[in-house]
Amino acid sequence: MITVSIIGSGNVAQHLILAFENANSISLLQVLARDKNKVISLVDAKKIITQYDQLQEADLYIISVSDDVIEEVATQIPFQNKLVVHTSGSIPMTALSSHNRQGVFYPLQTFSKGKSIDFKSVPICIESNADEDLHLIEKVAKTLSEHVYSLNSEQRKALHVAAVFVNNFTNHLYQIGADLCQKQNLPFAILKPLIKETAEKVMTLSPTEAQTGPAKRHDHLTIASHLALLEDENQKEIYTLLTKSIQNHD
Repeated sequence: MITVSIIGSGNVAQHLILAFENANSISLLQVLARDKNKVISLVDAKKIITQYDQLQEADLYIISVSDDVIEEVATQIPFQNKLVVHTSGSIPMTALSSHNRQGVFYPLQTFSKGKSIDFKSVPICIESNADEDLHLIEKVAKTLSEHVYSLNSEQRKALHVAAVFVNNFTNHLYQIGADLCQKQNLPFAILKPLIKETAEKVMTLSPTEAQTGPAKRHDHLTIASHLALLEDENQKEIYTLLTKSIQNHD
């Protein structure tokens, strides 16, 4: 049985806790959380600790905290030559303390509170400099997911940027669409079938093949009409920039 301890209590950590609690061949040994209340409903209270000196020896330590504090957290693990990984898409593996063996366990998914995730479909990107450690990380990843990828730090960083474009930026565009609807007393729900169809199309077509709209058609009259309707300068700038980007991709 592989023993795993998780350090962190945010969205990613909470989803990992649930996943490991239900995983075969993995024993979730401890969860280190500054705020016990965030994880008390997810795991046996006896497994929750709040201090680094309470950490027990485990096969794998997963640091699942905000990027800004990964390096600081890694230095506080009171062991040497243990396998320690982080879950960040953009932070290099070398940000982890050299006192321990370093690795990455990056689940490529958007995690929100109250929204369950089927980890079997979540790509998990892993990294390590040592074959033995990579094998262990891979074994742990495959207990959760059917899609495990071994990437180096540069590949992972590029993938993370790509994920920001297709997820975070796209969601912000949904927000702009919702704001425009609200201004005209329209329900955002009217756009949901379009959002669904757009997402489903790129499952079978390339994004280039799936692209439609006035920018793709070089429909200058429609583009001018849209810009005239937009009152928010930020929205105008985004619309203009994305229009140019689509046309430059032709």
